Amino acid sequence: MANTREIQSRMKSIRDTMKITNAMYMISSTKLRKARRELEETEPYFYTLQTMLSRIIRHIPKMEHAYFGDGRESEGKKCAYLVVTGDKGMAGAYNHNVLKMTEEQLEKAESYSLFVVGEVGRQYFHGRKIPVEEHFLYTAQNPTMHRARLIAGKLLEMYESGQADEVYMIFTTMKNAVQTETELVRLLPLSKGDFQIPKLPLSVYQEEFFFQPSPEAVLNHVVPNYISGYVYGALMESYCSEHSARMTAMQAANDSAQEMIRELSIQYNRMRQAAITQEITEVVSGAKAQKRKKKRVKGVVV
Repeated sequence: MANTREIQSRMKSIRDTMKITNAMYMISSTKLRKARRELEETEPYFYTLQTMLSRIIRHIPKMEHAYFGDGRESEGKKCAYLVVTGDKGMAGAYNHNVLKMTEEQLEKAESYSLFVVGEVGRQYFHGRKIPVEEHFLYTAQNPTMHRARLIAGKLLEMYESGQADEVYMIFTTMKNAVQTETELVRLLPLSKGDFQIPKLPLSVYQEEFFFQPSPEAVLNHVVPNYISGYVYGALMESYCSEHSARMTAMQAANDSAQEMIRELSIQYNRMRQAAITQEITEVVSGAKAQKRKKKRVKGVVV
């Protein structure tokens, strides 16, 4: 059984750990607020792009384009996966859920190319000898529009050159302040059904569209920007989800640490009480022994 000194040392160690978990909680809280603010500031632009695609498809519903379709049918279909993980751990099941879904998809794919964001994902696939086409450094903890365009450009190049028939993205999105969910989204080819607008009444004015130089040229410009915006939004969602998961994990660690300190305090007080009781008993026993000794010296029989 541990003595009082060992219990005190353990309580000090737990309190020191709590200082770290509290600091990590506060840092993640600050970064989460900043990331959500940046995401909200850029959302209007990309929502406008999405609306523009919907309007184009509404006016030219039968137009065929390489960026749209139900996926290329071919033997040995080649898929490209962009996987977004974090650079650090201690974020609950955030990284585990993404990596688990990725492995499930890779097992079903006949041929694939893997693109990874985040050091956790890179180390995971390297340790399992799973080839990674490209690892995007310094992106998970610093998602920017520039990095999103670089990633989207690489994915578009793979798709346009025929190296990938379909392009998917696996990332984490925030459902609410405490709940996150891992998602699998097909980036390319786009589905026209995702941009369909319900039929408008005949009384509603519908503008007339003129495409210069052509509808295909317009889509060639709009779609890459839309893909870049989607990638950026997914990176920011994953970044927010990571810090939300880390806040939850650190809060759970703090709660567990406080419970451990409470239990150790009770154990420490009981041991101190037992030690004090033993000391009092020894003092009383010694006093009685001294009293008996004095009586014997005087010739008194006890």
